[in-house]
Amino acid sequence: MARIPDSELERMKAEVSVEQLVRAHGIELVKSGRDVRGRCPFHADGTPSLVVTPSKNLWHCFGCGLGGGPVDWVMKANGISFRHAVELLREGLPSVAAIGAARSTVRVLESPVSVSADDAGLLDQVVDYYHQTLKGSPEALAYLEKRGIAGAVDHFRLGFANRTLGLRLPLKNRGAGDAIRSRLQKLGVIRESGHEHLNGSIVFHWRDEAGQVAGLYGRKIGDSLRAGTAYHLYLAGPRRGVFNAEGLRGQKEVILCEAVIDALTFWCAGYRNVTASWGAEGFTADHLALFRACGIERVIIAYDRDEAGDAAAVKLAGRLMEEGFGCYRLRFPHGLDANEYALRVTPAVKSLGVLIRSAEWSGNGRAPQREVIAQRSVPALPLAAKEAPEPEVVQAEVAQAEAPNPTPIPASVEPAAPGLAIECVVSDAEIVFTLGAVRYRVRGFDAKAAGILKVNVLASCNEWFHVDTFDLYHAKARANYVARAAAELRMREETVKADLGRMLLKLEMLQGQAAVPAAGVQMSAADERAALALLREPDLLARILSDFAACGVVGEETNKLVGYLAAVSRKLDAPLAVVIQSSSAAGKSSLMDAVLAFVPEEERIKYSAMTGQSLFYMGETNLKHKVLAICEEEGASRAAYALKLLQSDGELTIASTGKDAQTGNLVTQEYRVEGPVSIMLTTTAIEIDEELLNRCLILTVDEGREQTEAIHRLQRQKRTLDGLKLKTQKEQILALHRNAQRLLKPLAVVNPFADRLTFLSDKTRMRRDHEKYLTLIDTIALLHQHQREVKMVRHASAELAYIEVTLADIESANRLVHEVLGRSLDELPPVTRRVLEQIVAAVKGKPLPRESVRFSRREVREWTGQSDTPLCRHLERLVNLEYLLTHRGQRGQSFEYELLYDGDGSDMTHLAGLLDTHTIASSLTARGEFTPPSPGHPSPKTPPSLAAQNVADAGSVKPSADQSMNGAQTHFTGNKKTGVVTSASYTQGPM
Repeated sequence: MARIPDSELERMKAEVSVEQLVRAHGIELVKSGRDVRGRCPFHADGTPSLVVTPSKNLWHCFGCGLGGGPVDWVMKANGISFRHAVELLREGLPSVAAIGAARSTVRVLESPVSVSADDAGLLDQVVDYYHQTLKGSPEALAYLEKRGIAGAVDHFRLGFANRTLGLRLPLKNRGAGDAIRSRLQKLGVIRESGHEHLNGSIVFHWRDEAGQVAGLYGRKIGDSLRAGTAYHLYLAGPRRGVFNAEGLRGQKEVILCEAVIDALTFWCAGYRNVTASWGAEGFTADHLALFRACGIERVIIAYDRDEAGDAAAVKLAGRLMEEGFGCYRLRFPHGLDANEYALRVTPAVKSLGVLIRSAEWSGNGRAPQREVIAQRSVPALPLAAKEAPEPEVVQAEVAQAEAPNPTPIPASVEPAAPGLAIECVVSDAEIVFTLGAVRYRVRGFDAKAAGILKVNVLASCNEWFHVDTFDLYHAKARANYVARAAAELRMREETVKADLGRMLLKLEMLQGQAAVPAAGVQMSAADERAALALLREPDLLARILSDFAACGVVGEETNKLVGYLAAVSRKLDAPLAVVIQSSSAAGKSSLMDAVLAFVPEEERIKYSAMTGQSLFYMGETNLKHKVLAICEEEGASRAAYALKLLQSDGELTIASTGKDAQTGNLVTQEYRVEGPVSIMLTTTAIEIDEELLNRCLILTVDEGREQTEAIHRLQRQKRTLDGLKLKTQKEQILALHRNAQRLLKPLAVVNPFADRLTFLSDKTRMRRDHEKYLTLIDTIALLHQHQREVKMVRHASAELAYIEVTLADIESANRLVHEVLGRSLDELPPVTRRVLEQIVAAVKGKPLPRESVRFSRREVREWTGQSDTPLCRHLERLVNLEYLLTHRGQRGQSFEYELLYDGDGSDMTHLAGLLDTHTIASSLTARGEFTPPSPGHPSPKTPPSLAAQNVADAGSVKPSADQSMNGAQTHFTGNKKTGVVTSASYTQGPM
């Protein structure tokens, strides 16, 4: 019978509550300290003697002495076997038998087979059930991994019989149970005793030409069975059908193995033209008929290399040659079969290919010219020996064939390092090694902890086991484990020591694989050309906005572009950070997700929340040049300090106490996380932490009615045929932009106009805002790097590569800064400023003078569309800053508001203090450093960085309504009161 894995029992103990099981049987439990007590149902209990300890999930009766965990309770309460109880708990079903009453004869578990099905349907249902059982059995999957044939599980629908089929069938004392059991017994699935015939076996099946199951074969997975137990089982009756018949169709050559597992070994190595006879003497007329029907010309007999296999191969070759088939004998080393050989000499595709080509002709005289027909190509090796080469020699020949300059094969080859070819089953919770009769379960393995291998190792063999936690790198601890495990398992210490050595090397290899950085995404030539074409668009910023719209993101033009540029700034040494602010359900998360969708998957990290120390212990380069997005600012509140440092300093360092890998002493260890990283947050908070505000660009979501109507139109459009087309188009656009961002390099950016730029300086926080402004200019230039000349300069024995900022970059940044920083540099948060603007507009619409207008909070809700809770906070801030004045209402308990602000908001939407690009061009012209070119004739005095701009009309300021971001005809427009320029006037050529 297949053993239930320890991990499964531990999971049930952890997840299934004993207290709930006891209460489900109608037993009343009362609190008694940390335990609960009740009357035991298993004996006459006058006083409550049944104790349930929820903290340990155990029960015990002081009267009858019974006790245990969830499985023990279900067994005792229902009068069922251990296996049946486990299956009940696996299904998540409560036990149904009433305590003290007659046991129910109705099975709780659902039957996997139907009485109404015919015999062929019954076998199909049994095969399906066994296949699902295999998928849920770590033990069976580990066996297939050990045999190297796990890749065939789904294609051949391999199964596992673990005795649970009989537990799910109705009992024999029921009519349906007697009928279904009789039919399964007739088919050979169940024996007369009621037990499953293939219990404890991997189940292989094959089908006939009609597609019906032709037979079942079972191979026991245990290696320590009782004497006389058969490892190989078939259904009763004559063998019919051929395994893997579909693999032979269209082939001229077939590989014939002695057993199904050997055939699957070839199949998993890529040689699909393979089948198996039913044992050494199991070649049937069905095989012969199929060979003829498929047009097979040659048969390679790959029987085991033992006395029985050799004798059967000679006999079968004679019979097949009489039938007109050419026969070859594939000779393994003495005592090996195909599966054992493939596991010893890796890779199997190469080593088996060597033997296939060197197969020995079984007829008289010279072998005919033969072309090996196999679905895998292997290197041609000059091998035609009569006796099979030893595995080490074949391994050397495989390596020689792959070498650029093959060298003669040495007489002896040093064996491979132990442990590297060892098989193991790796999961999230544990790693399982099966070495001979011993199973080693390893937990606590950390693939990232270089220099440390402290693990929990459970060694088990039959009913004996030994478990301990120790460091595999500590010789003393390792020797102690070897001595104790050998004593517990009744084994030699040398064997356990050798096993630990092989496991150590394998675990080191797994650590090495985890340390290798993931390879970058490979683009096809066509994808790269398309991405470059996008990056070379003359109106790249306008193209980005149009692609946002094509992806279904309406409105929010400035927010989309600033968010995109902030993500691109991750390539700079000091990236931008963004906080998206809005009320609940306004679309801040949708905006962030839309921006992140344009960023390559490998260059963005998104979390819902972060703990205070989580950033400090990330990999050293896990965040470098990436976007770190956190869904809500509250989710990052505990990590706020680390986020601020990462944004300001570009790196994090922390000193922590840990154990030295060599001595075990406590030492101070330093952890370092490198930036730069672009941070993106969302928040519903009206008031944002001042330190965070200083370090980030604040984007406020449009909450106006027009934006809501636009979103509604888009939501309706998504339900139409055009919406379905838009969804397909969206994926193509996103893939294009991700590839384009992959082509962006973290180049240095030089701003030749930096010393001529100006910025406000009346507040301390302007120091950081000025840096944001300059970084935004650099980011726009970096985005256009494939439209700029990459210049080189040699300094201090080093070559420096850089690109230069153009006037167009500064002009684009100016307009974005006006809308982003210009609204956040005053005393009001942007969302509160919007409420004030709506109040001003409503009051101006009244026929009364401003000082005579009184309004209530309800009226403000109608004007702004805000809900009451956030509106109260906005009004409170406006009152505190004396934009509004409160008056006692007529009813005595209410308040009315008066607008004190005069509504002159000409400076509300712009950032004063920026020098426009027109002024820069004029100053350069006056100093002779820049000459406006005539159409088609760039001036020789024009610097290379400005030649592409073709600046014209430098001596005048022309008003224009043209506000395109990078239009071919763009004009400067100025605000005389504030000195703010909102656009530049020049004729722009291709960039």
